[in-house]
Amino acid sequence: MRKLIEYDHVSIDGRFSGDAFWGAQMTVAPNDNHFAYQLRLLADAAGLVLGRMTYEGFAGTWPTMTGELADRLNALPKYVASSTLTRTTWNAEVLTGDAIAAVAKLKESGDGTLVKYGNGPFSRALLEAGLLDELHLSISPFVAGAGESLLSGVATAPMDLTGVTEIGNGAVVLAYSTTAASRTH
Repeated sequence: MRKLIEYDHVSIDGRFSGDAFWGAQMTVAPNDNHFAYQLRLLADAAGLVLGRMTYEGFAGTWPTMTGELADRLNALPKYVASSTLTRTTWNAEVLTGDAIAAVAKLKESGDGTLVKYGNGPFSRALLEAGLLDELHLSISPFVAGAGESLLSGVATAPMDLTGVTEIGNGAVVLAYSTTAASRTH
């Protein structure tokens, strides 16, 4: 069975969107350590899981980029949750019907990992459905003060810290396993 890992960039106050967030974020990442972390995360990847907005942003950027990370991202199959996309490029296919059920089926269909980028309602639904196995949070050293909060509205979900990696410019990646969510306390 495949493992589903989500990777997100957040500020210290847990924000991931808005002009304040992106303006500050671009001073922190990307850097070489960030790219190296991504390559390790993608080493066993069998594909990417993306929501429509992330897919559109990535598909408009990564195919024009070069380098080891771009080569890896561009080669992987992409599975896109969308009720509006009818055509895709960039080695992608739309998850038709119930996207949560489709991701569950993808997890059961092989080995390795599926790496999910992006956040928002799709991420929350995957976590609540118990499909997210790991959450890797790249925490950048600033307070955004505004913007959407990661996983807002999700019920309490205990997780186990499995790794701390400093990636430079004051940022760290905290890796959590969600298996604690299914334990009885």
